[in-house]
Amino acid sequence: MCGIHGIHYLDGRTVTPELLSRMGQLTRHRGPDDEGQHIAGPCGIAMRRLSIIDLAGGHQPISNADDTLWLVCNGEIYNYRELRAELIAKGYRFKTGSDSEVLLHLYDAEGDEFVHRLNGMFDFALWDARRRRLLIGRDRIGVKPLYVLQDGRMLAFATEAKALLGLPGVRAELDMSQLPAYLQLGYVAAPGSLFKGIRKLPPATLLAVEDGQVREWRYWRLSPRIERARSEAQWLEMARAQLERSVAMQMVSDVPIGAFLSGGVDSSAVVGLMARHASEPIRTYAIGFEGGAAEALYNELPYARQVARLFGTQHKEIVVKPDVVGLLPKLLWHMDEPIADTAFITTYLVSQFARQDVKVILSGVGGDELFGGYRRYLGGHYARKLQAVPAPLRAVLGAVVNRLPADRHSGWMNKARLAKGFMASAAMAPDARYQSYLQIMAPDHVDALLGDAGLRARGADPLAAAFAAAGGEDELNRMLAVDAETQLTDDLLLLTDKMSMAVSLECRVPLLDHELVELCAAMPHAVKTPGGALKGLMKKALADLLPQEILYRAKRGFGTPMGAWLKQDLAPVLRELLSPASLARRGWLQAAPVAALVRDHEAQRADYTDALLALMNLELWARLYIDGRDSDDLADELRQLARLAPSAAVPSSATSDSIAA
Repeated sequence: MCGIHGIHYLDGRTVTPELLSRMGQLTRHRGPDDEGQHIAGPCGIAMRRLSIIDLAGGHQPISNADDTLWLVCNGEIYNYRELRAELIAKGYRFKTGSDSEVLLHLYDAEGDEFVHRLNGMFDFALWDARRRRLLIGRDRIGVKPLYVLQDGRMLAFATEAKALLGLPGVRAELDMSQLPAYLQLGYVAAPGSLFKGIRKLPPATLLAVEDGQVREWRYWRLSPRIERARSEAQWLEMARAQLERSVAMQMVSDVPIGAFLSGGVDSSAVVGLMARHASEPIRTYAIGFEGGAAEALYNELPYARQVARLFGTQHKEIVVKPDVVGLLPKLLWHMDEPIADTAFITTYLVSQFARQDVKVILSGVGGDELFGGYRRYLGGHYARKLQAVPAPLRAVLGAVVNRLPADRHSGWMNKARLAKGFMASAAMAPDARYQSYLQIMAPDHVDALLGDAGLRARGADPLAAAFAAAGGEDELNRMLAVDAETQLTDDLLLLTDKMSMAVSLECRVPLLDHELVELCAAMPHAVKTPGGALKGLMKKALADLLPQEILYRAKRGFGTPMGAWLKQDLAPVLRELLSPASLARRGWLQAAPVAALVRDHEAQRADYTDALLALMNLELWARLYIDGRDSDDLADELRQLARLAPSAAVPSSATSDSIAA
């Protein structure tokens, strides 16, 4: 695990070591244990290393026996032992015991097709001296990010965008064409980024530079084909086996390993399956929030403790009252791009807590996207039921629901919030209905915010593109395919990577093993969510592992009570960051519709938590990257606005409960 970066000058200039070192310093947090670089005239590749496998011998860049191939790789190859044995049998000699060296010899044996043999999370850069060719690539699901900057002089790449901003002549500018998509979704989907001139390499993509030409291609996509011949019993057996195999495979490590544990189905399943394959008690880590009723809704610690006791883990938990205003500038610097998903705060805090003990952590990210765990997946199911209600009664029901207050941090008002969204979209076509669930701002809100100048700069619609690429007629699996191309990769996985690596912690996601993903993609929705039961098949598959009260308890997202904070401690910060003066200084957004969003949120006419966080984080991102502000100085300024002392950042309590059997 590390951060990689490099440059290929298309005009033939020679790369300098100092330039690669400067890029590496900006991502030192990704790899504090080691650094290295290889320069071959116009091409230079480099890395920062977090040592996980072959601690002594895994230095990178790594080369083959005659130094004609050189590699830097970020991530882990989980099937490297099997591939290594196969290559040794073919006569290849290995210098190290690292998983990354397998890529070199596999490329030598099979060319670009070698990537199909890999099971793992990775991005890599490979220099082929024989062909004077640079090849970079990213894993199938997009667990590891990779940014690319390309102009007429060079092609540069890095695991984090900030490393590219360290290059001469490159400065941070907003790409206005990506702003509408960010406002719509709360993140920027690949291949876009908010930085002008910098893009993300999409998942499952290879890019080659050879003879002055740049070529890019996709090497893997989810198949839309549904397997309808299998029985539910067969699906259950296959799901059980693949879940266990995926978790066991991702436990390989030469350093201490642990697991995030929220007490939800996904993280509990990962911990339970880890316990089956561990020689000692698993280390588990959980987080809760101190405060009032809103914070209590996000407190899942009792469930986490129940699972920890069930599997005899070495369990630790932390209860925090976070200094959010102090954290946001630092975390947004690490994120590279703004985001509206509050899970980035929670993920950072629990990662920081776990990093005191371990270097590797397993997470349950991805289970909802594979097995159908979100309420939004049932929109079509309930829309069909609603159509059976007489039209006059539907109209009355819609009018009543529309008048209800909405607040996601209140039990009944959160239900009202969901009901409003459902009633507003129930009559839409399936694709349009699902897009309405995914967006954090409706198109008319986005148009009002941007004004004429912003609308003229509008780029491609990532959701429309994802739906166009999603084949098949199975409604649920089309939704899952869209998620895999957008929110999963560029929201959940991006924040998981950036927030865990901010504290030099490697986070693995076994539920997104590509073979498990392919299995679930072929599963009919009637099997996956039978009768509208979210994660119905997954829960049946785990019935012998987890108790019923864990499998069937109410779902709670891994986020924060941000909506309540925006009305309380963060209210002065929100008003300053989104003041008419701040908005006018940027010239990106219209002040009147921003003020309307704030008023409606505070009056509980609608819950605009995500929209307001997106706007607030956009301004903070601009102050950090466009204005070049220091994150600590910006944090102090925000604390003064909120009248908070710096000491408020500490956890209110942390407990260690060694309850191993």
